[in-house]
Order: sequence, then C-alpha cells, then structure tokens
Amino acid sequence: MKKSDSNFTIDDFRMGKNQNIQVNPKRYAKFGEFKPIDLLAVAAAREVHDGDVVFAGTGLPMLAIALAQLTTAPTATCIYEAGSVDGRPIDLPTSVGDARCSYQASIASGLMDVFGQLQRGVVDLAFLGGAEIDKYGNVNTTAMGKYGTVPEKRLTGSGGNSDINALSKRTVFIMVQEKRRFKENVDYITSPGWWVPKWPSGKRVSKKEVYGRGFRGGPSAVISDMGVFYFDENGEMYLDTVHPGFTKEQVRENCSFDLNISRVRGETAPPTYEELELLYQRVDPEGIFLP
Repeated sequence: MKKSDSNFTIDDFRMGKNQNIQVNPKRYAKFGEFKPIDLLAVAAAREVHDGDVVFAGTGLPMLAIALAQLTTAPTATCIYEAGSVDGRPIDLPTSVGDARCSYQASIASGLMDVFGQLQRGVVDLAFLGGAEIDKYGNVNTTAMGKYGTVPEKRLTGSGGNSDINALSKRTVFIMVQEKRRFKENVDYITSPGWWVPKWPSGKRVSKKEVYGRGFRGGPSAVISDMGVFYFDENGEMYLDTVHPGFTKEQVRENCSFDLNISRVRGETAPPTYEELELLYQRVDPEGIFLP
C-alpha cells in the first residue's frame, strides 16, 4: 500500500487500520468473544498486502489468505503448493491438494510448476510453520537433538519449508509459543534466517552474504499464540504486539533467548466483528479449520 493512497502508516496497516476495515473501537470484538485461532488468522491476514503473490499451505494460511482477499488485499494472488495458481474456491479447501483449490484458477498444474514460480522470484509472501526458531529467524522442522548422530526425535522434514523460505521475498512463520520452541540455537537449521552459522567455524554470517545473487529476502514476521514479532534492521527478532490476555513479560518468559520487548506498541488489535463474521460465514462455514 502506497503512502499516497491514504493517511495510514505501515504501523496502522499492521494493526488492521486500513481502508477496508472500520477502526471504530466499538467494532472490535471484546476479549472472550473470539478464539485464539480467530486472532491468529486475522493477524496473519493483516500481513498480506494488496497485490501480493502469496504461497500458502494447509490450515491457518488458507484462512488468512481467504480473509485477506475479502478485506485488505482483494487483488492478492494465492498459490497452493499442489499446483493451483489464483484460484477463488467457493468453499474452503480441506488441503492444498483439494480439487476446490483449482476453481476459477489461472493455472492448475502441479507441484513442479508452482515451485518454478518460486524460483522465478514472483512470490512476495509465504506462510510457513516450524518446530523451533531462534532470534535470527532460523527455523527447524527436521529433527530434535544432535543431528549427525541419532537425533532424539525426527520431525516432518523440510516438506518444501527450506525452498519456500529461501525463494520468497517475505516469510511469515505461524508457531506455538513455548520456551522449548523459541531457542537460543535451533537444533538444526532447515530454513535459514537472517544470520546463519558458517561451516566449519560456526561464525554467524548474514544470509545475504551466503546467498549472494540468489538472495530474495527473509523472515518478516512470526505470529504465535501470544504475540506478533518482527525483525529489526540487524535481523534480530523483537516483540511488536502482545495478544489480549498476555503480558510482554509472559512472552519473554516463553523464550529461551533474550527477547527484545522494548519496542512493544501495545496489544494486537483483536478481530473486528466484520472479520469474525467473514471467517465463520464466508471463509469456513463448514468448520474445516475453525472450531
């Protein structure tokens, strides 16, 4: 959104104060009138800019992109991993492989083609998850414990996480907030953040230095069930807003690293009644992902 388009700033946009959402406080749902998943979906939708090409996976990302297209980003294009581009399904798909993803799609092909779109550099934003993350945005979805021997627990693996994170201009991670997940050092780097250890010295170097001409961007935000995090000019995570019902001290206590809470702007704007109505009446009336 260009500054000349309105009097709203990027901070207003992140808080949901944009041209398409009424910001009268009376229109915001009160604490207890919405579920945590509602707030996660709304917070994720607010990360979508109008005109973005968005790479989305199954679950919350589907709720987010569908809601964004109905509110703040009507011209955003959605790419689903299984092969559909710019579909506008009547009903919410149950997964990225659901045939409904291809309804009114510009392209209905396959996984190789949509990853080719990623490689071409057309994807502006990707939604991903992870088991562990550190303050530089390095994410682990591979294994817990010392990798190279017998890890304590095998995870799902990359599943495209590394490729999607590497080739998108911005990445938003949606994760559960736990001390064991927000770590000083992740056990294995599946998807590189802003600073990565260089082998064999282990000294951290910038992602831009490692990727060279292939550099596209990196993690732009992390949305947990306790708050919204961004990355500063040095590529370090900081807490931006705290979800209703939590304090910034509680969020920091649920991080293993020294989280910067000095830049907290207040509470995450709750869903508006309009957003809740859209989520439950238009986006997911069947309750596929919403309880």
